[in-house]
Amino acid sequence: MHPLRAYIHRFVPLTDAEWAPLAAGLSVRQLRRKQDFVTQAQPAPELALVISGACRLFYTGADGEERTTYFFFENHLLGSYQSCLTGQPSQFSIQALAPTELVTFPYALLRRLFDEYPVYERFGRLLAEYHLLGTDARLTELLLLSPEQRYQALLRSHKTKILERVPQQYVASYLGVTPVSLSRIRARLLADDAEPM
Repeated sequence: MHPLRAYIHRFVPLTDAEWAPLAAGLSVRQLRRKQDFVTQAQPAPELALVISGACRLFYTGADGEERTTYFFFENHLLGSYQSCLTGQPSQFSIQALAPTELVTFPYALLRRLFDEYPVYERFGRLLAEYHLLGTDARLTELLLLSPEQRYQALLRSHKTKILERVPQQYVASYLGVTPVSLSRIRARLLADDAEPM
């Protein structure tokens, strides 16, 4: 099964006839390390599924500092939904952390399929709910947990790929701390674990 069809199948099954019009609009794109799929302040009319590699979502603030807010690995769907929905420039960038292969398609195609096939409309609703839950969980972490608690939550989560595959400066940014602060948090937790009971 095509990787994108398998991804959609997690939400809804597609018949061959339903899959065919989306399959006809797919393209494969290779990104080099540090190459953007989405660039802040530019329109971003496509979505993509990560086949291999890793990407980060970030924005550059008025102070010129980059702030990483999310990571994408294999079998993640990514894009600037805000830009796709409004046609406005994206408010953030999505950049490859390593050589990355994507399967891309225009959001306009998916929007047309929403109108033509009830199964795609159901997929769109379930996907939106899935992303809303993820966004809500991320906001809850940032608003209610201390940096140390956010790091501990990351250690306990299913997101261990972040710790295994992402450079430490981006992990620190994702947690809302400096790399130096992250090193201190890690050292403190290691010291706590080493203390005898």
